Amino acid sequence: MLPQFKYTTLTHTEDVQQLGYILEQCYVMSSGDSEIFLNRIGLENFRIIHQNQQIVGGLATLPMGQWWGGQRVPMIGIAGVGIAPEYRGDGVAIALMQHTLKELHTQEVPISVLYPATQRLYRKAGYEQGGNFCIWEVPTESIQIREQLLPIQPVIPLNHEVFHDLYQQQAKITHGYLDRNQAIWKGLIRPNGQETVYGYFIGSPEQPQGYIIFSQHSTEDNTILRVKDWVILTNAAAQTFWSFLANHRSQIKQVQWKSSVTDHLTLLLPEQTAKIRSHERWMLRVINVCKALEMRGYPPRVQSELHLSVQDDLLTGNNGKFVLSVANGQGEVTRGGKGELQLNIRHLAPLYTSLFTPYHLQLTGKLEATETALVAATQIFAGDSPWMANFF
Repeated sequence: MLPQFKYTTLTHTEDVQQLGYILEQCYVMSSGDSEIFLNRIGLENFRIIHQNQQIVGGLATLPMGQWWGGQRVPMIGIAGVGIAPEYRGDGVAIALMQHTLKELHTQEVPISVLYPATQRLYRKAGYEQGGNFCIWEVPTESIQIREQLLPIQPVIPLNHEVFHDLYQQQAKITHGYLDRNQAIWKGLIRPNGQETVYGYFIGSPEQPQGYIIFSQHSTEDNTILRVKDWVILTNAAAQTFWSFLANHRSQIKQVQWKSSVTDHLTLLLPEQTAKIRSHERWMLRVINVCKALEMRGYPPRVQSELHLSVQDDLLTGNNGKFVLSVANGQGEVTRGGKGELQLNIRHLAPLYTSLFTPYHLQLTGKLEATETALVAATQIFAGDSPWMANFF
């Protein structure tokens, strides 16, 4: 850690203004946009770093949860990492991340997630690829689903709170989904002053079976309906979701939505006309090995024991041997054991999230394990491909 850096919370008015100036440069914001961003997240959730009494960078911490194996694990999202251009390349960014992770470790936060502008920086801090963020696209005229099995009810005025319960029902069964911070909910409904957002319940208002939140956009040669958020809880809701979108075909050429790499909703489409338009991976960092492993859910019929050996050069409390005992969908961690599966804290992330199998991680040199440990890890960390519907 470089001694000339000072890490603090964001409290002084002049620091707020300076951080806003830095973020507007980093994220190509219009003048004043940073104030909206800072206020939406809350000043208390920002951390800044000084050099010689001058603020040189900062980031936002978003307290949330993330669903793993049907259980909510407390998580801190990292967003808005920004370093003043004249200080880039001087070690400011890694110092800022290391200070933040040490603070979170002291608070016993289990895991952290972020979207990387560059993987190299965050890998140095112990993050690794954890799951997927995909945007799909389909020509509206090719949807060809006409029968609307359920009513569609507009939500006016649009209020994100009415969607929370439905969202949580889907989140609990979706590997990697967020228990969203309020700032993310507000960003869905009121992203900026130039975009109109629409929301509809799928099914009766008293017992909806899903919802859709979207906006519409026009370019020189295309018209696009962008589904900003969706929840589908029944087959009837899935059919109605597609028929509702198909009904826009006279004015909308393309529909875009967020989903997993293998999207089950596309099974209802008559042809393989839906394509992934963009795909990137978010990164996860295990901050507290014991809490992360114990708070996660596991396959309910698996009863097994995994002997881990973990190396963490930054958060030394994570170093050592651990025994993960799994039964009835729950895990218990004790110190000690044989250390039959050895890995760096960074490479624990894709194992923890089920992004890659233990065999694939061994094949790419991310872990070393006995055959017994590989079999146990494969059973314990079996799960759907992890993804989330939010970018932050």
